[in-house]
Amino acid sequence: MSGEVAALLTAISWTLTGLFFQWVTNRIGSLSLNLIRLVMAFLMIGVYAYLTRGMWLPSDATTHAWLWLSISGLIGFVLGDYYLFKSYELVGARIGLLIFSSAPIFAGVAGFFLWGERLSWWSGLGIALVLSGIGLVILTRSPASADQTGVRFKFDPRGLLYAFVAAAGQAFGLIASKLGMGDYDPVAATQIRIIAAIIGFVIIYFVSSHWPTFFRALRDKKALAMSSLGALFGPFIGVTLSLYAVQRTNTAIASTIMSLMPVIIIPFSILIYKEKIQASEVLGAFVAIAGTAVLLLMN
Repeated sequence: MSGEVAALLTAISWTLTGLFFQWVTNRIGSLSLNLIRLVMAFLMIGVYAYLTRGMWLPSDATTHAWLWLSISGLIGFVLGDYYLFKSYELVGARIGLLIFSSAPIFAGVAGFFLWGERLSWWSGLGIALVLSGIGLVILTRSPASADQTGVRFKFDPRGLLYAFVAAAGQAFGLIASKLGMGDYDPVAATQIRIIAAIIGFVIIYFVSSHWPTFFRALRDKKALAMSSLGALFGPFIGVTLSLYAVQRTNTAIASTIMSLMPVIIIPFSILIYKEKIQASEVLGAFVAIAGTAVLLLMN
């Protein structure tokens, strides 16, 4: 059961990352956080790569791998993670991670349109469960009145939209990774994705004149400490455990266990952020995870 245990520890690590980064985004903003945590993750993974592969940088990667993994980093880390952290600012990590669990839907739909992959009725059931679970959490009935009927969002619609964009970025980023990685070392592939993402954010900083804000964020010792913990549990420990899990057990089983973050985060949200969570929101989280399990295990 070592693979399953590693997958569960991965989900816990990524949940802690979400909690750390929710705090940091509210303090210094998502744009500053993204570059800080990527640089920290790059240094940590560089040390790990040297110890395991004997090289600091992925100098043995092919041009094909660099191209597609760089695209993956730009889509997954720059687009996806930027909007995921933006969603944390508006709706919190619990809701952001719940909607983020819809990434397999985007991957399945992309596979259907790009490669003609068949969507079975199991896929349809899984998609319906994920969307139903998310709907239970983010929607509520409007107060009965003469001019207002139906349902409304319980959370900031912008934050919900950002989380869906992040899920799409995650899905398309993984597709690009699949095209570029092949049999190449996963840790080195992650390095390439991070390098591309750092370059992407540096360009954004110059275009948006964000450097003064970034340097102010660097002087915030508490934000740097929490960013370090998030980078440690996320891109470093989490990624390492996820690779171990995939090596030791079925990929679909590992992915399903790792997708438990929206459920695992609930007690943390209650204890740390004092959130008042309704029973329908807990049920919705479990339904969404069940849908993710169907998508991953039955296809």
